[in-house]
Amino acid sequence: MAIESVSLMMPTQVTNDTNKLTAPATPFQAQQSFANTLKDAIASVNNQQITSDNLTNKLINGQDVELHEVMIASQKASITLNATIEVRNKVIEAYQEIMRMSV
Repeated sequence: MAIESVSLMMPTQVTNDTNKLTAPATPFQAQQSFANTLKDAIASVNNQQITSDNLTNKLINGQDVELHEVMIASQKASITLNATIEVRNKVIEAYQEIMRMSV
């Protein structure tokens, strides 16, 4: 029976992720990218709210839906809405701080 040596130095694979982090070429593309990201985030929050409302209505109407599913959907919608409101507040604070800067 042959015993092979064990090496603690395992070859590592180096990946280059700089291509994923490249900035858009023009300010217009950056603006469009930001706008699309913002729209997607707001649409996600809206979908959470709609899902919560639909499940709540199904529970009220006596359809086959579990109470815990309704409560989980309601909490998810609440958390995403509160997080969105906090991000909005921070953005407004940052904008106001920039406007107070003297040039």
